Amino acid sequence: MNADSQDLGTDRQSDALAAAILLAIDPVGLGGAVLRCAHGPDREAWLAHFRRLLPPATPQRRMPSGAGEAALLGGLDFAASLQVGRPVLQQGLLAQADGGVVTLAMAERLPRASAALIAASLDTGEVLIERDGLGRRLPARFGLLALDEGVDEDEQLPASLRERLAFRVDEASLRGLDGLGLEAESVEQARARLPQVRVSEAMVQALCEAAQALGVDSLRGSLLALRSARASAAWDGREEVDAEDAALAARLVLAHRATRLPAPAPEQEARPEPAEPPEARDPQPPAEAQPQPPADASSDPNQNNEQNQEADASVQDLGERLVEAAQAAIPAGLLALIAQGAAARTQGAGGGRSGALRQGLHRGRPVGARRGEPRGGARLHLLDTLRAAAPWQRLRSAAAGELPAGDRRRIHVRREDFHVARFKQRTTTTTVFVVDASGSSALHRLAEAKGAVELLLADCYVRRDRVAVLGFRGQKADLLLAPTRSLVRAKRSLAGLPGGGGTPLASALDATRGLVESLRRAGDTPVVVLLTDGRANIARDGSPGRQRANEDALASAAALRALGASSLLLDTSPQPQASAQALAQRLGAAYLPLPYADAQAMSGVVRLASGLR
Repeated sequence: MNADSQDLGTDRQSDALAAAILLAIDPVGLGGAVLRCAHGPDREAWLAHFRRLLPPATPQRRMPSGAGEAALLGGLDFAASLQVGRPVLQQGLLAQADGGVVTLAMAERLPRASAALIAASLDTGEVLIERDGLGRRLPARFGLLALDEGVDEDEQLPASLRERLAFRVDEASLRGLDGLGLEAESVEQARARLPQVRVSEAMVQALCEAAQALGVDSLRGSLLALRSARASAAWDGREEVDAEDAALAARLVLAHRATRLPAPAPEQEARPEPAEPPEARDPQPPAEAQPQPPADASSDPNQNNEQNQEADASVQDLGERLVEAAQAAIPAGLLALIAQGAAARTQGAGGGRSGALRQGLHRGRPVGARRGEPRGGARLHLLDTLRAAAPWQRLRSAAAGELPAGDRRRIHVRREDFHVARFKQRTTTTTVFVVDASGSSALHRLAEAKGAVELLLADCYVRRDRVAVLGFRGQKADLLLAPTRSLVRAKRSLAGLPGGGGTPLASALDATRGLVESLRRAGDTPVVVLLTDGRANIARDGSPGRQRANEDALASAAALRALGASSLLLDTSPQPQASAQALAQRLGAAYLPLPYADAQAMSGVVRLASGLR
């Protein structure tokens, strides 16, 4: 660090301040940052610190989450076009922020279509306008500050944008934040120095190896880490990236992108070479007979091999240091989630607190308009209709034979100009718990399964989701609880569930399929949580026999999978069963074996894996 800067340290608050400094140095190259925290004084302190570091003339724009395509990219200036009688371009928010920063409010509510437009501008550095009779390309090179106030993993910035933003700052990193006494002039000097910063090939290789060890498969992570290291070196007043810059980049860029824990380094056993007896060694020729070494020592193949080995060892050692630095910056909760490895496979599979998104023309949140006629209850979008008609007013007036003076207050709207409003709403999520109460499960952990389901039912009640409970034992499956929001009824139905008898797994899956179909027809989003050991012994027709029962169960699982409902199979046996794994594979469900787990642990893992937060 130079004298003007302070030691950024390795704690999370210092890393949050370092992210603000590096982003102020290179906002376009680093893409931006995600601030995953609620509105409050800590977040405002970080934002004020960041804005203080920007040059005074830096463009800054604030973008609401509901901004549509016209607001982002630009388009027809309706009032000006009507006044002059020809299409007039109005710049969008992204083009206005060229060379500056865009602050996105309530980023967790950003529609995917808007996220795709912003991502395209981040990639190309420009906006392409091809609408309302206009065709333009405008420069739009900016950094994005995404203010994400989501309370769980179902509410967050779309992945297409998270991948393009270098930094992620969470609430714990902003708590008790004290800004550094820095001035914008220092950042301007670092910006001027940034193009001269060099990165050695060994440093690039070490960053790529660290990204690979942490499971960062996208190349954008390595490129953003490289840009972050260059910005750190420019801030320190150096023209070459060193190990401290790379370690800071690993903590800020790679840590929150990690999808797996790095594999432990294999222990290298030192194998001493056996000493050769003196008589076994080759006799050395006399000094005068020994060949002289060549003048260029670098041409010696042995010496070249030793230098290559030393370089490889140095790169490997640097890569391990970067992995350790990134691993130390991973929060404890994320570290445990990566260690379990179950959530990444099923995250956002359709379940969650708000249900699936559904588009319509009648109710919900407005999401723009499309070309169409206001029929069948659809609402006319007046502004977009007039915007579509505006560029053609002079031609239509001339075709109608009207004088220009008499055409000032008349607008010609035709059928092809009509636009209708579009809406988007979330459907209700109904979680269907299918509980195995047969003799094998009752012998093992039926009590723990009941406790886990009760805990999950409480989570569903908090989110106002509906729940249904199916229990199966003996020769049939029973609907113990129809879809409801009543937590008392759900607990009562579980308390009265007896244990013992055969395992009619095929009948249970058929009953589940019928319930899922009825929920789909009602407009709900069903999520199936199946708690069983997978050991069927009652066929679909009620006859005993494991072979036929397993065949019927697999066939019923395939039929349930065809409906496309998100599902999770929790193996409640003391040891993982091959039959349960085969059933989960045929069902297309996430499989979670939980040996020796109590009700609290079972509930926690099911909540983590199925997205029921």
